[in-house]
Amino acid sequence: MLTYTIRRLVLAVPTLLFISLVIFLLLELAPGDPMAQVPLTVPAEVKEQMRIALGVGQPIWVSFPKWLYQFFIVEPQVMFDYYFGTSFSEGQFRAISWQTRSPVMDIVVERLPQTLWVVGVAYIVGFAIAIPVGIYSAYRQYSLFDNAGTFITMVGFSVPPFFSGVLVIVIFSVQLGWFPSIYDTTLVVNSWESFLRQVNQMFLPVMVLALQITSQTSRFMRSSMLDNLNQDYVRTARAKGLGEQAVVLVHVLRNSMIPVVTVMALSVPQIFGGAIITEQVFQVNGIGQLLIGAIEANALPMVQPLTFIFAVLIVLFNLIADVLYGILDPRIRYD
Repeated sequence: MLTYTIRRLVLAVPTLLFISLVIFLLLELAPGDPMAQVPLTVPAEVKEQMRIALGVGQPIWVSFPKWLYQFFIVEPQVMFDYYFGTSFSEGQFRAISWQTRSPVMDIVVERLPQTLWVVGVAYIVGFAIAIPVGIYSAYRQYSLFDNAGTFITMVGFSVPPFFSGVLVIVIFSVQLGWFPSIYDTTLVVNSWESFLRQVNQMFLPVMVLALQITSQTSRFMRSSMLDNLNQDYVRTARAKGLGEQAVVLVHVLRNSMIPVVTVMALSVPQIFGGAIITEQVFQVNGIGQLLIGAIEANALPMVQPLTFIFAVLIVLFNLIADVLYGILDPRIRYD
């Protein structure tokens, strides 16, 4: 397993390099000018000097290696300096945002915790609900609980987050007044009262994102459990006198989790994608809202690293899913 993991990590390097090249070329070929928002009174020679300062107009064989070095070498140092107070990135060339004229990664690092709070909690809540619901729905097939769960999950999976987000705001914020409709990103959690305020303002965006995860995962969990409940090894375990709880939660659940692991791994980039819309609806000042603003402003230096982060998530969690297969099913061997 260790050999396979190392081999996959090595193979991930050319994969990510190719993805970075595709993203870089697509965005470089897209129309856009960082000087488009500069007042017309600014002289043309000043605009040209500003383009040179921002690194615009360089050949691809020059700009792409610079971008790779910056993203894989410089920017990780920036993040390390931000969280640990070091100064490894001091004096290094930094990508500058066309919108704010400040380093791109500084803005990303400031916005990232807001997104991780919402996405991380939604991920945990979604799977904490989906897996038990899927297990019980399969065990009590065609019961009232199963039929109600099927209806709710189908509705939740069909409704897009931009609609469900507005709907919960109208119901829980406008009509009932239970939760705020706008996320306060300036809130600092340093006491029990501020923690309760944070939970209160996170409830609606987390509920919208968790609904999508729960709807998809519970259906996969139910189908996988139904397939395994009718297998010969289950009848053999029952014939040996094992308790029903041990049969379902030990033997059946472990084998049923194998296809669900794929859904769990690949849902991480999906929930980040859903967070892009949800952050717009609830005004969460995270990287999703940052990406939308950068796309609207045609700010390529900001769009490039953010889109590449999503690509890294997809490659990384595919690897995690493959490794978990071998842990859940001893029959799977990669070495």
